[in-house]
Amino acid sequence: MPRMIYDYTKSVLERVSFDPILFAKELKKAVKNLLPYEVEQLKKWLQYFTNEHPELKQCLSVVS
Repeated sequence: MPRMIYDYTKSVLERVSFDPILFAKELKKAVKNLLPYEVEQLKKWLQYFTNEHPELKQCLSVVS
């Protein structure tokens, strides 16, 4: 079940990546709902994802 939440979180973040403010809001929700090891996985995924979307780099501070 938790894996499904992690995958769902990634899909939501991909869908809202057009708006950095909305992206940050969803990212904050994700950090509250995910397990600690999933947050670590999300950090790694965000590093990769924000390379393709540099306007979202500022949102990395939410998970740091």
